[in-house]
Amino acid sequence: MEKLITDFSLGLFFWQTLLFIVLVVFLKKYAWKPILSAVEDREEGIKDALASAVKAKAEMESLNADNERVLLEAKQERDKLLKEARETKDYIIKEAKEKANIEADRLMSSAKEQIANEKIKAITELKKTVASLSIDIAEKVLKSELKDKSMQEKFIETTLEDTELN
Repeated sequence: MEKLITDFSLGLFFWQTLLFIVLVVFLKKYAWKPILSAVEDREEGIKDALASAVKAKAEMESLNADNERVLLEAKQERDKLLKEARETKDYIIKEAKEKANIEADRLMSSAKEQIANEKIKAITELKKTVASLSIDIAEKVLKSELKDKSMQEKFIETTLEDTELN
């Protein structure tokens, strides 16, 4: 029985080995190539995906650098515009002050000239009025004093005495 078990084991071993070899040849011919091809395709797909990921990462870094650069340029442009706006505001204010000062000086000069003209006009009018009043008063005084003849003679004598003859 031992021999039978041994022979059976050897036969079984032989047939199993033979079936294994046939199976390997069959798998190599029909299944191995598609499996290896699928594995290679998968490996190539993974490599492409990794390359794409590396490329995408590089592009992201480039975009981030570009974004930082654009942001910095925008800040610089904003600062430049604000500076120009401040300078324009200061210039406009300065210009307005200068115009206001010139206009104020012109108005002051015009007002002073007008005041001087009015003063001269008032003084002239006052002199005319005083002269007219003086003439009227003198006329009335002379008329009242010279009504009678003896008064006229006395006035003439007094005037002649007061006046020195050359």
